[in-house]
Amino acid sequence: MAVDHDHLITPKRDFAGRSNLVHLPWWFVIILGIIAFMAFRIMTDPLHQGIFNTILQGLGTTLYVTAVSFIFALIFGLFLGLGRVASNPIIRNLTITYIEFIRGVPMLVLIFTISFAVVPLFAESFGLANNAISLTTRAIIALVLIYGAYIAEIFRAGIESISRGQSEAARSLGMSRAQAMFYVILPQAVRNVMPALGNDLIALLKDTSLVSVLGVREMTQVARLSVSTSFRYEETYFILTLFYLSMTLVLSLILQWLQRRVGARG
Repeated sequence: MAVDHDHLITPKRDFAGRSNLVHLPWWFVIILGIIAFMAFRIMTDPLHQGIFNTILQGLGTTLYVTAVSFIFALIFGLFLGLGRVASNPIIRNLTITYIEFIRGVPMLVLIFTISFAVVPLFAESFGLANNAISLTTRAIIALVLIYGAYIAEIFRAGIESISRGQSEAARSLGMSRAQAMFYVILPQAVRNVMPALGNDLIALLKDTSLVSVLGVREMTQVARLSVSTSFRYEETYFILTLFYLSMTLVLSLILQWLQRRVGARG
């Protein structure tokens, strides 16, 4: 009796095809579809195109605030993270107090408090006029002080993820505690916490929209001002959503690529 080999192989091929469809990143396809649809509307509709160009005026400020805030928050968070694991109980407890205070207050309240209470207080102590510090600078200071606390916890977790044997081995080679931390522990800790730092960068990009309450002319503030005169709520806020969705998606893909490169080198 002849055996139909093609009949036996076909189900396996069908199963493989279904498996590929199941594992296809449909969420990515759906998001790309939404972006493509909105991009088509912007290119074909003068109203959407005008709103897009208006919101585009705030893109530079959004990216500037994000980049500067994240760089200084990284530095501040690193020092807080080191203070969080310090052997000195005074430094450690002062650091924990600051971190828990920041984490225990809503971000919007902190932005108001830092911008309109803390910054003017320090400005007066240095003999500066209250209006000498721009709203954009106040927004950056607020985001640095807030995100520094969150990044500190990321660095703390990364440092504690490295076994004590690494530090003891460095000390046995004649390194001081500080040298062991900066040359042995921190490089490994940073590699471990890169995904978490990337997530905080994306979160910071989105949270720059909160500084619109200060009057900083980033994308959200520009959109709000546009709506106040045009009353085109639907089109304006859909396009604003498209901006943030596109930026976070691109940034997420860049960070994933960077993490793979770092992981391959490691």
